[in-house]
Formats: sequence, C-alpha cells, structure tokens
Amino acid sequence: MTEAKSGKMITVEQLYSAARRPRDQRATLVGLGLNKRHKRAILQDTPSIRGMIVKAKHLVRVIE
Repeated sequence: MTEAKSGKMITVEQLYSAARRPRDQRATLVGLGLNKRHKRAILQDTPSIRGMIVKAKHLVRVIE
C-alpha cells in the first residue's frame, strides 16, 4: 500500500442528482458511497478520494 495511513476523515454530501450525467460521473458517486441527493458519506482523506471528489465537484460538497 503506497498511501500513508492518516486518521483524517472528510464528509462528502451529494447536492445534485446524477440523472442525465455521464456514466463515469455516476460511477464516481457510487464509489464515494453516494446515490441520492443530500446523502452524506464519511471517508478517509486519501489522494484517490480527493481525485474522485474533483471529478464530481459540481455534484458534491466537502463538509469540513
């Protein structure tokens, strides 16, 4: 495993629906554990999770 184990967690909330979005964006939301509006997921703060958030940044928000 190349990623450092940090105890930092982030909360991600889905703000907008994945309907009529490209398949890769819908798959990214599923990968983040989101599938409905206003649903929240608590995830480890890793570079791969940050990359997924960037890919769907117009659909989600990070709650600090």
